[in-house]
Amino acid sequence: MKLQPVALNERVYAIDLMRGFALLGILLINMLTFHSPFSYIDPYKWFNGAWDTEVFSVLDIFVQASFYPLFSMLFGYGLAMQFMKAQKYQRPFMPIAVKRLLILLAFGIIHAFLIWYGDILITYAITGFFLLGFIRLKPAWLLGLAAAIYVIPQLFLLSLMFVAVSIDSNIYTGMQEVQSSLAAYPSGTFAEIFSQRFDDWMHSNNPASYFYLIITILPFLMAGAAAAKMQLIERAAHYRKLWISLAVGGLVLGLLLKSTPLLIDNNYAFQYLQDIFGGPLVAIGYAALIALMAQSNGLRKLLSPLAKAGRMSLTTYIGQSLIATLIFYSYGFGLYGQVDVLTGTWIALGIFAIQVIFAELWMSKFGQGPLEYLSRRLTYGRNLEKSNNSKR
Repeated sequence: MKLQPVALNERVYAIDLMRGFALLGILLINMLTFHSPFSYIDPYKWFNGAWDTEVFSVLDIFVQASFYPLFSMLFGYGLAMQFMKAQKYQRPFMPIAVKRLLILLAFGIIHAFLIWYGDILITYAITGFFLLGFIRLKPAWLLGLAAAIYVIPQLFLLSLMFVAVSIDSNIYTGMQEVQSSLAAYPSGTFAEIFSQRFDDWMHSNNPASYFYLIITILPFLMAGAAAAKMQLIERAAHYRKLWISLAVGGLVLGLLLKSTPLLIDNNYAFQYLQDIFGGPLVAIGYAALIALMAQSNGLRKLLSPLAKAGRMSLTTYIGQSLIATLIFYSYGFGLYGQVDVLTGTWIALGIFAIQVIFAELWMSKFGQGPLEYLSRRLTYGRNLEKSNNSKR
């Protein structure tokens, strides 16, 4: 017997809703990179147009570094759900899991080098292979190891940053990289954009930074896997008091930490504290709120379109990059470097609104996103057709 894909009636509504919410936040913060050389600037000084400071402050506190941890934990949650399903029915898990991660890696490579350099799928695929080595551990071990892998090196790096800030608090701005981006993306040929995209990807994914990404992302995947083994989302009503505590504690402490650059000093040490420790706490708070909201039938119906966008998360995520790069790169409207933070935020909200409508129409007719179908077809082959036929 071979492992089958998850049927629609087996899906957990709250997970899809969390994914949809995370995709909105990811687009809002990615928009800064879609329209500006965000990777190379000091955003507190770069964005100085009308309403730029106010809008960026809102994004910085409520969005930045709070949605990729949520999406990462959900990725780990989903992988662990597949593992537990395979165990329950005594079916092989590793061959299918490896194949799924390789397919995700292929999607990530296409996305990173042909569409947009800020891809996260490659990182998920690679860290997913690491998670497979921990997947059989009990929840307590997964959480303990995740905390150790994350907290110990991050505290060490944070302490080094505070020492460095005491020597020089200036934030580096890569003017050469900024000028190169402003020359390539809005007016360059596709080959010039490809070259710039590759350079930008290498800037964020050199061996040292990739090791950093792994010790940052892998613990989130492990925490998500631990939560799945405890069935925290499926049994949200049973864990109601825990979810309420996580919502209140995560949001209060997380938002306080995320406000430190504005309340104390916006040097890079406080920005690091904000993102690395404040961001995940706010992500947990958001997840807890959604888990609690999903218990209400009225809210479930109201938020159903958002959940459908989350159900087709791969299509939604890559679709965001396709639409945004067409707006800002030269083979589209060429608006890169010409949009302020407020306008970019409105564009992001408009794109996501269109995606939610598209998801509602598409899912009502086909039941799964186009890229999700392609991924499942490549993973399960004929078994997917048999599974689909059995549901008719």
